[in-house]
Parts: sequence; C-alpha cells; structure tokens
Amino acid sequence: AAALSGVMAAEGPRSLFALSAAAVSRSMGALERDVWGKTRVARGGGARGGLSTQPIWRKLWDDVMKTRPPNSENITCWRKKFLETFFSNVLHGVLDVSSDWRLNDHHFSPLLHSSPHVSQLTLCNMLQGAVELTAAHNQKVLENLAGSLQILKFQHLLSSDQSIRHSLVLLLHRLIHHGSVSQVSMYSWPVPDTVLLVLILSMSAGFWRSGNALMYHGSPCGLCREEDGAQRQESAQERAERGHCNEREWSNGENQKGFPRAPEEADAEVNRYRANACLNSVLSRPRSPLQNQVCEEASSKVPCDHTSVQGGSSHCISDQPSCHPVLRKTRRRLKSAVGKKRRCLRRSRGPYADPEDLYDFVFTVAREDNSGLLNKNSTTEGENAENWTSSSPGSPCTGHAGCKKRGSAGIFSLKAAHRFRSVSTLELFSIPLTGETCRTLSNLLSSWVSLENLVLSYNGLGANIFCILSGLRALSRHSDCHLRVVRVSDVFSHMPCMELVHCILSAFPQLHTLSVSFDLKNQLEGNRPEGNPSCSEAEIPESCLEQLEIRFPREPLHTTFLLPVLKASKSLQQLSLDSATLPCSQELGLLLEALKECNPNLKKLSFHDMNLAEHQKEVLLLLQDPILQEITFSFCRLFESSTTEFLSEMINTVKRNSSLKSLKLPGNRLGNHRLVALADIFSEDSSSSLCQLDVSSNCIKPDGLLEFTKKLEGHIQQRGGQIQFTHLRLFQNWLDQDTETAQEALRRLKAVCSVVNDSWDSSQAFADYISVM
Repeated sequence: AAALSGVMAAEGPRSLFALSAAAVSRSMGALERDVWGKTRVARGGGARGGLSTQPIWRKLWDDVMKTRPPNSENITCWRKKFLETFFSNVLHGVLDVSSDWRLNDHHFSPLLHSSPHVSQLTLCNMLQGAVELTAAHNQKVLENLAGSLQILKFQHLLSSDQSIRHSLVLLLHRLIHHGSVSQVSMYSWPVPDTVLLVLILSMSAGFWRSGNALMYHGSPCGLCREEDGAQRQESAQERAERGHCNEREWSNGENQKGFPRAPEEADAEVNRYRANACLNSVLSRPRSPLQNQVCEEASSKVPCDHTSVQGGSSHCISDQPSCHPVLRKTRRRLKSAVGKKRRCLRRSRGPYADPEDLYDFVFTVAREDNSGLLNKNSTTEGENAENWTSSSPGSPCTGHAGCKKRGSAGIFSLKAAHRFRSVSTLELFSIPLTGETCRTLSNLLSSWVSLENLVLSYNGLGANIFCILSGLRALSRHSDCHLRVVRVSDVFSHMPCMELVHCILSAFPQLHTLSVSFDLKNQLEGNRPEGNPSCSEAEIPESCLEQLEIRFPREPLHTTFLLPVLKASKSLQQLSLDSATLPCSQELGLLLEALKECNPNLKKLSFHDMNLAEHQKEVLLLLQDPILQEITFSFCRLFESSTTEFLSEMINTVKRNSSLKSLKLPGNRLGNHRLVALADIFSEDSSSSLCQLDVSSNCIKPDGLLEFTKKLEGHIQQRGGQIQFTHLRLFQNWLDQDTETAQEALRRLKAVCSVVNDSWDSSQAFADYISVM
C-alpha cells in the first residue's frame, strides 16, 4: 500500500493506469518491469528484495474490471488473475477497451498482449469467442494461446450453425491437436446439441480428419502439412513393399485382360483388390472415424471388419461402388446374392471440394438417421452385445440400456482415423448423456490412452453406466493407459455403489483416486440389463489406490463388500464414507478393525451424514488412533444424545493423541457449552498437536464464542505461547445475533489463529428450515 501511494504521489493520479496502458502496448512482460521500476523509485531506490507488485496489480483490477473479484482470499497471484480475466472480458465483450480513453490506443492490442499469460479460458453461449479467436486478424493470438493455454472450458452452450462449428473445429485443432491444452471441461448444458457435443468429445480424444482437410484462412494447416508429408513418405515405402509382394498376382490379372474369367476367379480378384485398397486407403489418405464406417459387406471370404483400434482384426475400408471399374458389377452381384441393405458414405471429391466435407465426421449420417450421429451397425436389432465384463480389448459399447443392442451412436472404427494429440483430463458436469452420446464416449474412451483424469458428474447415465464401463474396460487393457483419477456422481444409481467400485478397481488397479457418489437409489436397480451380471464377485488385484470416496444413496454399509477393496488397497491414505446407514452396531467396529489391519498408511478418514450417536465407543477408538492425522465427523449427530462423560472422554482422548492434526466436527450440535469445553484440548497438560478445528454449523452464539476465546487465551498463556493451533472454521453459526460481541471474539481469536467465517443470516436459514419441515 505504501509503494502504491508513492507511485501515485510521484506520477500523478493517471500514473497507474497510464503505466499499464503504455507498458502493455510494448508487452505484458514489460508491464511488470515498469511496475517494479515505479515501485522502486517511489520507495527511494530501496533494496530489490522483499518488494512486491501485488498491490499494484490489485489496484489495476479495481480500475479496469470495476467488479469484485470472486474468491479474492484464494488469489495468490494478482498479476496472473488480472491478465487472464482481462483477456476473457475483452474476448467476450464484457470489457470494451474503446470506451476507456486510457486504453484506447491503436498501438495496443488487448488480446495479443495478454494471450501469452492465459492458461485457462472459458467459452460460453454461442461460442462467440471461438469465432473471434479464429478470425484472420487474431492468428497470432491463437498461436500464443496454443503455447500457454492449459485448461479449456465450455459453459452454458447453445446450438450453433455450421459456420460457428467450423470456427470451433479450427480452434480445437490448434489448441488441442497442435497446442498444449491438457484439460477440457463442460458445464451446465441442460439440452446439449448432440452434434456439437460429439464434436468436442472426439476432437478432445484426438480424432479427426487428416490435416489437409483443415483450412486456416484459405490455406491448409501448416503443422498438419508437415506431419502429413512425413506420413506420406512412410506410406509410400510401405506400399512399395506391399506391391512387390503382390506383383505376381496383379501381373497375372493384367495378362488376362479382355478374357472372361470364372466367377470364382473374379471373386478372388475382387478380394485381393479389396485387401490392397483397404490398406492403401488407411495409409495414403487418413479419414475421419465416421467416414471409415462404410458399406456393410457380407462376403464370407473377405468379411469387412469394423473393430476398434485395439482389436486384432484387420480393417476393411470400402469406398463407393464407383471407386474402381473392376468392382462395379461384382459388387452389384454380391449385394443381390446376400440381399442386405448397404449404406455408403459419400466420398470426398477433394480436400477442399466442399466446406461441408469438414463435417463428414458428424453431419453426413446425421441427415440419414434420426439418431443425429452415426450410421447403424450391420448387426441385427435383436443381437446382444458382448458383456462388458468379458469384452475383447477395444470392443466399443454397442447399445444402450446396458449395451444390450447394437445401434446408432458411437460405433465407428478408430484405427483408420488420423490420430492427433489428445487431452489428459475430461470433465462433464450437469450434461445429460443419452444412449447415443454414451456409446460415442465409450468408443472414444476405449483407446484414450493419454487420459489421466475422468470426471462424469450428474449426467443422467442410468443404465448407460454399463456402456461407459465397457469403454473403460477396453481402455484398461492398453499397456500404456494413463488413467489415474475417476470420479462418477449422479442423482440415481443404477447399480450398487460397492459393485461399481469393484468393477472399476478390478479393471484399473493403477488408479490413485476413485470417487463414486449417488444421491438416490434407483427403484429399478434390480432390473439389470441382460449381458451385465453383477461383478461384485470379481477379484480385485493389489491396487495403487490412495484416495477412495463413496457416497451411498442411503445404502447399508456392509463391511463384507468393502473389505476386499480395503485389502487390495494397501497404499490407501484417504477414505471418505458418505450417507451410508449402519445395518447393525457391529458393522462400524468391523470396519475399524479392517482399516487397522489392511490400511496402515491411512492418514485421513471422513464420515458424513452417518448416524453415529449410538457408536460412541467406536468414535473414541478412532480419536486415539496413532496413525490418523485428519478425522472428520460431519453431520454425524455425535452429541444428539450424548452424556457429559462422553464429551470429557473425547477431549481427554484428543489431548493424548500427538499424531492428530485436524479435527472437523461440523453439524454435530455442539452449542456454546460444548464449544467452550473443547478449549481444554489445548490445556497445559495436553500433548495434542491439533492444528485445525472445524466447528461450522453447530448453533454457536457470540457469547459462547467469546467465552471459548477467553479460555483459549488462558491456556496459551499457561503454555508460554507454545501452541500449534493455527486454523478455526466457523461457517454458518449464529454470530449475527450479537454483532458487537461476535466482532470482539473474532478480533481476539485472529490474534491467536487464522479464522474463517461468513456473514450467514441465521434467521433466514431457520425460516427456510421451518418451511421444508
């Protein structure tokens, strides 16, 4: 603040903003140097060490943004926060540079100069930001973002036309395929545009047309051109070797030109041509995944296999009947003999023949099929897909309602598609996924080896959870799979939580974090789709799991189901159990014994919304555990029917535990007198190392908080100021009932530790509580 005042005094009232505008016009890097120089001059040339430019960037925020920064207490670098927000606000038209004379400088390009500092970007609504960034005059901005942007978010998207999708394709291609974006997140899309959703998912997974199909302002993507050149050279060598092997067969065919051949010979010739044409098509002209899902062939001699990238089968990529003169009549004859309908995708007439070719990946078949995504597989309607628990590596999910029926979305060949760089984190929040999009996502997941973090939150999966599991099962069989974090949450559970945990862990023992969370139990849970039997009996190999979170939809906690998971997770460090019911009093004791025996490295244990009022003995056993460092009893009714003896035993147990660092007791009806008693944890005879205490939502009033503060101060004086207590959380307590007393208590507390509280309206909260009773 003193440095800021010095700058203002030395340079005048315009200095701060003029400094930003002038320096930014040279470069954003120079801005900090100039800010540093002005700060140094203002302090009379003081020593360089110890001076910070953070106050000046904070003042710049107030002057330019004119809004209160969200979560300002968590902002560690105001320079980064300012530059990222500045870029986003200019891009979306929230901040009009021309309206402020201090920034209205023709030498100053806001997007260009702030783009190198942007690591996170959110695109909203009609994707106006994508259109702006892919405009010709922002080509350099896009290049800067390709090097700096790490996280790309989409929020509240709306359906868009073809030109906007074209801009999105260019943006994703540059930022993901040829950039450094590692995370794609999508939020709050109540009615998602299926085509747009599949487009974002597929490009995030690294699948798209070859580079010569992507044009930047009239010319092909230069980066793709370089890659394609190297690939064509390699493909030419492979074709030459393959041609040498088949030289004799083709020469025999040429020698017999003009002479009729027997049907068997013609069929053999067709088969040989198909094999070579398929391989050459893959090697010479990479195509989109959907373009590779083509004619349904039924020849018993050369079947057309459409397995995914991991499968061991060869791929046959047939073109239109007009691809080669030799095949026209023969194919017609084969079609009539088999008697099956065949659907062929339109072959492109050239890399730039039609702008719509760019969208063959999604749009060509969308006009044929009401599913809006993909052609249907040749499998009959009644044929059941393979059970996901025993599917072959790479087998995509082929139907909804537990992958029961082969249908439209998501069934395409990945092997023949051009593969670009893919992201490592995918997050989908509050985006309903239909059977079509689930099958597409499942098929993409089956080979998404770069994926490290997968978050699926409130997507209305239902029975489609089996489809997602199918793709994950296929992914797990890749030796280079990098998946380490899986988080699945939804309103309804279609399978028991523990069964889902078993299924995922048995496939991915290399996971570090697994979170399964459901609000309500599906009444139809027992109606399991055919081909998807329970996998709770599947053996779980020794895993690398470090963090396990399970939120039960009011399901009973049966230790017999959790025990195999705990035994397999020797490295477990954090365990969180939420909203589970205890069927009998012995279950919690069995759980504690299992934790002690199987998980010696457990450091954090959390119970939320579980009735522990009748389990005081087990609670005391946990509090005296010599290994646990953090224990949470959140809304567990600990003191609902407790006695004074239980409270004193609890305090004495914590006093004797020197390993416990954090104790969280929100929502347990402490009240004033129990809070005051907790201050004895820090008495002179205590050996406790407790650093953090959370007493949020405990009906604490200002007078009780003040009494707790005075008692705590007394213990600190007795210990000569030697206390490790550093953090106190007081959210949602009744401190608004006597503001003056609450302020005095907080002022004195802040001299002892860091206090986190809020301005909660207890009267309104009580009214809300009464209204829903």
